[in-house]
Amino acid sequence: METKRPTNPAAEEILGGYFPVLDHGFVSLVDYMGDDEAIERAARVSYGAGTRKVSQTRGLVRYLRRHHHTTPSEMVELKFHCAMPMFVARQWIRHRTASVNEYSGRYSLMPLLFYTPRQEHFARQSESNRQGRDAGAAPEELYREAVQRWEEARKGAAEDYGWLVGEDVARELARIDLPLSTYTQWYWKIDLHNLFHFLTLRTAPNAQWEIQEYARVMAGMLKRVAPLSYEAWVDYNLCGASLSRGEREAIGRLLEPSEEGIRARPGEGEVDREALGELGLSAREIRELREKLGPVIRPEFDLDLSRMREAEEVEREMYQAVPGSFE
Repeated sequence: METKRPTNPAAEEILGGYFPVLDHGFVSLVDYMGDDEAIERAARVSYGAGTRKVSQTRGLVRYLRRHHHTTPSEMVELKFHCAMPMFVARQWIRHRTASVNEYSGRYSLMPLLFYTPRQEHFARQSESNRQGRDAGAAPEELYREAVQRWEEARKGAAEDYGWLVGEDVARELARIDLPLSTYTQWYWKIDLHNLFHFLTLRTAPNAQWEIQEYARVMAGMLKRVAPLSYEAWVDYNLCGASLSRGEREAIGRLLEPSEEGIRARPGEGEVDREALGELGLSAREIRELREKLGPVIRPEFDLDLSRMREAEEVEREMYQAVPGSFE
């Protein structure tokens, strides 16, 4: 039966497909409601697409994003099926604006799949960031030792879990010593406005690398559901920057509006650190302002369709990792 729902052929192409993330994780776009035109119709409270041009829809979508009119984008929703290590899930769940149903270790047996970072992502604690890792990889010998220790600990945890389950100990108790590297799964449904907030934070370079990997795949899926909204998000949120009063005054000393656009103010060459301090900017704010004025790198979150997997294939792998699945 032909649907009357708004759909996007690019989104339909990946619907229900599974894209691998990390070593055993995945993200799948299970369902979606609405597209760019749905945002326009909600904003105008109109009856259907009519004869409006794409350029007009784009103009409105960008206006709404630029001026923080968020309610129309709440009318679009995306539902994902995701598998991630538990430590990533604990970060992820801090975004309390989604509907979540997680895999139950009380009801179902846990697939014994564990995350191991690749060597290039294994690093010491950053000296400048208390919650992040150093930019460079740690020595190879340290990495090999860490992997060996992880494998020993996980082998013991997996054997204990299998033994407890085999002795018919309650599953809610058998699971309690499984490590944070164990993979969990959930269905995660969120509206577009709150998804933008999640993606802005989790694709940022200072986010943990592992959750960045999930956010990048989800951004690629969003690009297929609502490409005009995706473009506005990249331009105004991901690659844009807000300015404080002091920052605006500092830039205003160097530039002025003209009839044709903007131009340099005559006789102004630099606003130095002392002048920025007089405008109320701290040392950190000055550093952040310099970063805002640096080169803009526009990311492209395109999905590699050659990596998309069928649901049945992913389900088989998960089932084979459950204790006793071959008995």
